Amino acid sequence: MRSLVRARRHASRTFTNGHPNVKYLYAEPQKAAADWYKRTKIFPIMHLLGVRRSLAEQHPWLPGAVAKQSQRPKAFERSKHVALTKLSDTSATKVTLLFVEEQLRAARQLMGDDFWSYSFDANRHVLQRFMARHHAEGLSSRRLEPEELFHPATSESFKI
Repeated sequence: MRSLVRARRHASRTFTNGHPNVKYLYAEPQKAAADWYKRTKIFPIMHLLGVRRSLAEQHPWLPGAVAKQSQRPKAFERSKHVALTKLSDTSATKVTLLFVEEQLRAARQLMGDDFWSYSFDANRHVLQRFMARHHAEGLSSRRLEPEELFHPATSESFKI
């Protein structure tokens, strides 16, 4: 096997304990990721939230309710805000990470204050790149536009 991609949380003991034939793909992974971001403004999307089509058809307001609409903060935006506020308060750090202030400052310098953006517009270029690669690899019969990945009601507003 030439390579293995796994979630860090579940790294094999061979990797974490060290083995002469097991190493990172890049000698300096954080530097490589930062260089990639500087060139492309892409940091991989790590999580998605899906709504079953049958639920969206039964409840047309649902796709928009889980997405950020206009400037009204939704539950995910609010929880992100709370988490980043707590992380930024280094009078009593919330994580046992060395140099947490410096890491946070470096992330903001590289990617701006909203380095985990949840909005469609802020991630459009990431989705476009993904769909281009998806098609180039033969995984789709045509190149899809990012809007095609979402239920039409995602961008609509409803009053309940």
